[in-house]
Amino acid sequence: MSTTTLGFKKALLRFALTALLLPGLFARATDRALVKRLDAVVDRALAGERIVGVVIFVARDGEIVYHRAAGFADREARKPMREDAVFRLSSLTKPFVTTAALSLIEKHLLGLDDPVTKWVPEFRPKLPDGREPVITIRQLFTHTAGLTYGFFEPENGSYHRAKVSDGMDQPGLDLDENLRRLASVPLVFPPGTAWGYSLATDLLGKVIERAVGAPLPEVVRRTVTEPLQLLDTDFVIRDRARLVTPYADATPRPARMSDSQAVPFGVGAIRYSPSRIFDPKSYPSGGAGMVGTAGDFLTLLETLRTGGGKILKPKTTRIMTSNAIGDLPVPALGAGWGFGLGMAVLKDPLAARSPQAASTWQWGGVYGHHWFVDPKNRLSVVVLTNTAIAGMIGAFPDACRSAIYGR
Repeated sequence: MSTTTLGFKKALLRFALTALLLPGLFARATDRALVKRLDAVVDRALAGERIVGVVIFVARDGEIVYHRAAGFADREARKPMREDAVFRLSSLTKPFVTTAALSLIEKHLLGLDDPVTKWVPEFRPKLPDGREPVITIRQLFTHTAGLTYGFFEPENGSYHRAKVSDGMDQPGLDLDENLRRLASVPLVFPPGTAWGYSLATDLLGKVIERAVGAPLPEVVRRTVTEPLQLLDTDFVIRDRARLVTPYADATPRPARMSDSQAVPFGVGAIRYSPSRIFDPKSYPSGGAGMVGTAGDFLTLLETLRTGGGKILKPKTTRIMTSNAIGDLPVPALGAGWGFGLGMAVLKDPLAARSPQAASTWQWGGVYGHHWFVDPKNRLSVVVLTNTAIAGMIGAFPDACRSAIYGR
């Protein structure tokens, strides 16, 4: 073999090795840049005392490329945040309950177009003109049932006058009583004609109980958390030592929450009772009643992103995470967004002014959380804070998203 030929083969081998290594080297460089950007966002939020404590997980292709616990789980006790900290999940409860309900649909124990009265015959709210419309299970999933939340109303709103709980206050309240109060209030629009974020998932919890003949927490454990071995996520708190202290937005820094805490939100206020989780008489709110960890929630998201694993069929997860409301607007997020079965779905990134890819699905939780899954970029992101509501909407979540996408 000539020296020229040997040199050529060596060069070709070096080229082949470089081609094999470059994607990995590029990914590692990208991940290092992401870590630097996200660290800066977290550090600024903590230094400015907008956020008290936070746990973040970012996974790409199922591999965790960023994880961090920072700040305090309890500021006054100087207790540092840990990655296995347990949070009041608020609306991060909804994907668990939605998944449980969809597993029952797969087993033909429920039908998407069943009327709610098939399972909860006593729930018969009326429109302002006195008509009694049909509400379907599908409309509960998509928040098109004509219900709302009390925190969207001013203090003299009909939900407040009827003492309807949003599922995070009034410790000790029974679900049947709360649904009785809810049914006594006129619907805010005819079912199916608009989108309105609401107590629909609390009602779905009652449907699940009636369809299976078992309490909602037991059904969620059996269909979701136990198959995925999510040991820290439930409607009860097992390890109080890891439960974070919640804080409310205030000036000059977030204030430690007390029971019956009201945090201004739009024209109304969100009411919190942190002690609710300790009261066994409090109904298991399907929309807001669970506690859990960032790691457990990431496992759920990754399971759904990759087709449903042990808990749902791939076809079901595709339906769940696809826009199901046509062109109905989603005022909570603005232009470019639709809604699937339990979460918002990005239809038009340009209209939404979002760096996320079309078909991204996401939501948040009013105790201070936000999350999203971008299937096209194979990303799953969970950000849990103990600061309401700055951890859910506003400067901090927006900065986290920008850092993840390098924008």
